[in-house]
Amino acid sequence: MANDDKPHDPEAEGESEARVARARRAAEAREAQRKARAAAKLRENLMRRKTQARARRAGEADATEGLPAAKTDESS
Repeated sequence: MANDDKPHDPEAEGESEARVARARRAAEAREAQRKARAAAKLRENLMRRKTQARARRAGEADATEGLPAAKTDESS
């Protein structure tokens, strides 16, 4: 094998382990950020839905954002 000629370098092995540890920490940080964003989005969605439910109980119209889901009877 080609690698049989090279002596074992414990320092290079330590650098490799450090690199793996840094990569693992970076991946864990990205995962934590992703979970935090998802949790914030879920909280925002829940607040919006609660507001809509309260408005329905009070008899007020929903404040919709964006395009309506279906056209009104204008197409006839």
